[in-house]
Amino acid sequence: MTHAAILMVDDEKTILDSLKGQLHTIFGRRFRYETAEDAGEAWEVLEELEKAGVRVVVIVSDWLMPGQRGDEFLAEVHARFPHIGLILLTGQADAAAIRRAREEAKVTTVIRKPWSPEVLQRAIEAALPAAWV
Repeated sequence: MTHAAILMVDDEKTILDSLKGQLHTIFGRRFRYETAEDAGEAWEVLEELEKAGVRVVVIVSDWLMPGQRGDEFLAEVHARFPHIGLILLTGQADAAAIRRAREEAKVTTVIRKPWSPEVLQRAIEAALPAAWV
């Protein structure tokens, strides 16, 4: 069983399916691939994985989602889990939101939609804690 996971958060199921498929192609069984459709569901997934002894090593989160924006969600994650690598995925974030994500959440990479598998791979590798590279 894999004890490290990558969590993807986006309110569009097609985006989640695409991310999950690309990551599985790139990294194979090296990680578990979990998805959530909003920040609230992402917190539930984080809690479940923590209870199961699975460490989330990277979160890829959309910016524009119902309920809570991705930069706000990632800032909260960073405050609670500073060891998790964070990536902001966006098609609409403005410069202020991106700056907030970098400063408050310590986001390592901002990926613009649409992305290429190569960009996604480099972003994940850059966000991984050193122990998982």
